[in-house]
Amino acid sequence: SNVVLLENVRETTKEAMLILLIENISDLSHEDGDFSVEMIPENHAAVVTFTGNIDAGEFAKIFNQNNRANKQNITARCLELTKSIRAENIQPNISSDFITVYFENKRNGNAHVVDVQQLPDEDAAIVTFSDHKGNA
Repeated sequence: SNVVLLENVRETTKEAMLILLIENISDLSHEDGDFSVEMIPENHAAVVTFTGNIDAGEFAKIFNQNNRANKQNITARCLELTKSIRAENIQPNISSDFITVYFENKRNGNAHVVDVQQLPDEDAAIVTFSDHKGNA
């Protein structure tokens, strides 16, 4: 996988600070498109997606040994590739056919959906694709 999850990210942590920390540890450049960062404040996390040929496991290891990351109590771990995602804010009256067509649409992933499990009590659905690239 080329995706690393940063955990224990404080709500007050700025994305720019994480980007600088990642650049310092990896010698990669956010500005050059070597990686992207998606903040997930509700989970006290951030997802780092590397675009180039990098050993994400080695990055996570080095990140976890970094003094600055340790002071912030931020830890890194690789995310496994998965064929399923959780789609949220799905209204209970939306059909599984609509969800399937949505994700198979070229603008929304152009992925082959093999299953949709709706979770109406949670306004969510678990969408399973034919391969892990469908949920990128």
